[in-house]
Formats: sequence, structure tokens, C-alpha cells
Amino acid sequence: MAPVLALEAYHRPPIGIDFHTYVAAAMIGAQAGWSRIYDQEVVAVAQKALVPNERAQPFLSPPPVAWVAAPFQALPYAVAFDLWAVLMLGAIVCALAWTTTYRGSARIAAVGVALVPWWIWQALMVGQVVPLVAVSLLVAWRLLRDDRDIAAGLVLAVILLKPNTALLAPLALLVSGRVRAFGAWLLLAAAIVAASALALGPHGIAAYTAGLSHLPTGANNLTLGGTFGLAGTLATAVRAVIVVGALVTAFRFRAHPGLVLAVGAIASLTVAPYLHASDLCVLVAAGWMIWHELREPFARALLIVGVALSTPLYVVATVGLPINRWLVFELLLLITLGVMAWLPSVQFGDERDPRLLTGRADFRKQAPA
Repeated sequence: MAPVLALEAYHRPPIGIDFHTYVAAAMIGAQAGWSRIYDQEVVAVAQKALVPNERAQPFLSPPPVAWVAAPFQALPYAVAFDLWAVLMLGAIVCALAWTTTYRGSARIAAVGVALVPWWIWQALMVGQVVPLVAVSLLVAWRLLRDDRDIAAGLVLAVILLKPNTALLAPLALLVSGRVRAFGAWLLLAAAIVAASALALGPHGIAAYTAGLSHLPTGANNLTLGGTFGLAGTLATAVRAVIVVGALVTAFRFRAHPGLVLAVGAIASLTVAPYLHASDLCVLVAAGWMIWHELREPFARALLIVGVALSTPLYVVATVGLPINRWLVFELLLLITLGVMAWLPSVQFGDERDPRLLTGRADFRKQAPA
């Protein structure tokens, strides 16, 4: 609980502000029709009715976020928020514990270290949905290791809750040869997008598009624009280079699904047009997969530095990276992976897990142990 206390005492993010926006949109959808969930004035009134002393904010999430939050509107708001936070934390802990190759006390310690970054606790405090995206990456990784590609692709559809945080991960799977996983993701994603468009109708789609053109203050702190001041054609060119480089790296790592997903997730964060601090939960999932599938000392040292820089000390004593400098760390990690993808003597896998001693050396072919 120390990270929570530190955030509450020193940073004071609005408690449950994102969750109460989700629930307000769900209320509007259930009562007035889903085409109205982006009528921001109506949503603002619903937010004030839910939590009078909390400020209202625009609902800019995709429609599935309101659908996921819809069951919680039947509960008293305080109970609903507490239950949501517990479910989000429980999902992260279970996903980390299920996917690790550590056992016993080592597993407990590893999960504990992975929960150090303050972004996870901020995500829980504001009631963000992004922990589910991180969980979907971890669960998909485990399923891919077990050769359950279709199930992995279906799980990755959760990315659509916050597509700006990990949308390149399925594409990275495609170039790595996991065609069935990508196909399953694409079919379910297309169905979700079609259902969303049908529910919103022309009015809702127009309102959603208009809302995305007026993003809230601070949404670019973690982007190329907020970190380096890049915009326009130059920013587009840099994003294109990052995407191409990430896909090439994913192809080189095609025998290691965790690295493929991690590269896609990190690249998504670096090219996203807008992000918030809690969205870095996805970086935790990526780092977890890298740690387990890449045993190179430099890569692991870089991850340890990342954990050290992301402790709640940043909130308490401003020790660590400013929020608009985490993109530099992400790019350094992405470049490190890109370089190691071409080195002939890179150490992969985890010697404690016999399942990781074999892998896919090429498209659909088993590699020798």
C-alpha cells in the first residue's frame, strides 16, 4: 500500500476520475441510447450526479469501455469503484503470476517488483481501464507459448479498450509468422468496431471524431511532440521509422513471442499521438516479457534502471524521470532490442523453464532444443 499512500499524500490524483467518466457514459448509453455517449454536456451532468465533488471530463474512450463499465452502474458508486480497483489489481497480479517462470518465493518477489512503478497505482486510483490492456498482452504471451494462437489473438482484442497503447502488437505478431493469432485478433477487432459503429450511428461517430480533435491538456507529455517538440511531417516521418524498425525487430525475434509482443507494445507507446501516465502500465507488461525471454545483462540492467526510476520516490521527492522523459527510456529500450535482434550470440529464454528451451525458429517450425 505504500505506493498508494505516497500518491495520495503527495500527488493527489483525482480519485476515480476516469472510472466515474466510464460509468457516466454507460448510464447515458443505457438510458438515452449509445449514440449519445459522446454528447459531452450530457455526460458531464451524469458525472456530477455520480460524484458531485469531482470535476467532469470528456469521455473520449472507445464505446467498449462504456460497455465494460455498464454492469457497475447498478452498484452504489463507492462500492463500484472499490470493486473495479480490486478487479484491476487482481487481474494484473494474476497475469504476472501466471506468466512468470519463477516459482515459490521467487515468484512472489518478482511480482512485487513488477508492481513497483507508480503508474500502476495511479491507474488504479483514477480507475483506468489500461491495466486490462497490459493483462491482455501478458495472457496472450502465455497462450502463444502454449501454441494456443487463436485464443491469444482473441485475448488481444482487449487492446481496443485503449488502442493507442498497444495497437502495433498484433501487427508484430503477423510479421513474426503468427498468422492465426493475427487473424483471430483481426476478425474479433473488426466485429467490435462494426458493433461500435452500429451502436453509435452517424451522430455518435461524428461526436467521437470531434472529441478526439480536442484532447485534454497534458495528453501529449509522453509523445514525440511533448518530449522532443516534433510535429507535422517530421513527426510522421519519425513515427514511420519507428514502426518499420519495430516490425523488422519483431521478425528477427519471431521465435520468441514475448519479445515480439513487447516490441509491438513499446513501439505503440512511442508513436502514440496522446498518452497519460497510467498508460505506462503497458510498459510494465513489455518489460516483464523482455526480462523472461531475453537474458542479456545489458537489457536486464536497463529494465532494473527503469524500475528504479519509476518508484513512488518520483512522486514523493521528485527522484526519477520527469513524465515527459519516459519516451527517451522507451526509445532506448526499443533500440536495444533492435540491436540485439541482429547479434549472433544473444541469450534467450529462461533456463528454469523447459518450455522455453524450444521455440519457433521459423514460420510454424519447431526449433531444436
